[in-house]
Amino acid sequence: MTDARMHGAARGWRIAFALVGWAALITQYVLTLQGGTRSALGSTVVFFSYFTILTNILVALALTAPALAPDSRLGRWTASEGVRAALAMYIAVVGLIYHALLASSWNPQGLLAVANQALHTVMPIAFVLDWLIFVPKGRLRWIDPVKWLAYPLLYGVFTVIHGQLIGWYPYWFIDIGELGWGPALINFGLLLVFFLVLGLIVAALDRGLAAMVKGDRSLTPS
Repeated sequence: MTDARMHGAARGWRIAFALVGWAALITQYVLTLQGGTRSALGSTVVFFSYFTILTNILVALALTAPALAPDSRLGRWTASEGVRAALAMYIAVVGLIYHALLASSWNPQGLLAVANQALHTVMPIAFVLDWLIFVPKGRLRWIDPVKWLAYPLLYGVFTVIHGQLIGWYPYWFIDIGELGWGPALINFGLLLVFFLVLGLIVAALDRGLAAMVKGDRSLTPS
């Protein structure tokens, strides 16, 4: 595929899934307001307390900006290889953790089920494929996955402060009120290890795919 055709395919892919992402986020927010027992402000705070929501917003921005405003500061930043690799790892965690630990605990119906699947399944797959297919490889460093831990760490600090103030946590496995400090912190520590391992896999894939493109014979049988 020529560079022009690749660029066109990437732009079309990103516009299509940006629309899916924003539609799912808006639908989820409206349903949260309609179905919540809190005030509009309280429901809004709860909505933006979920790692899933925050990460999907970042992913939707990373799909929208390079496609519609590639020369803007946001467009250039979200188009960079390191940012897109980090976001691919974050949104992959969203999908994997949801299907491994959370999907069995509730059964959404109707539009909520559609939005839920879009945020936890469609968008993770779409953005990981975006990174695999459209993003240049070979520019990540082994230290990058360590740096990528800053986002989940900041989210964890925010969640603890937020949870202690209002007595509510978005995920059962980090609920200090129910589990206590020790088990909740152990769970969060294990989650950070999972982030790191997945980040290292992303970095390894980046290097391996770059070597394959360059025809590195060390990756093929002699």
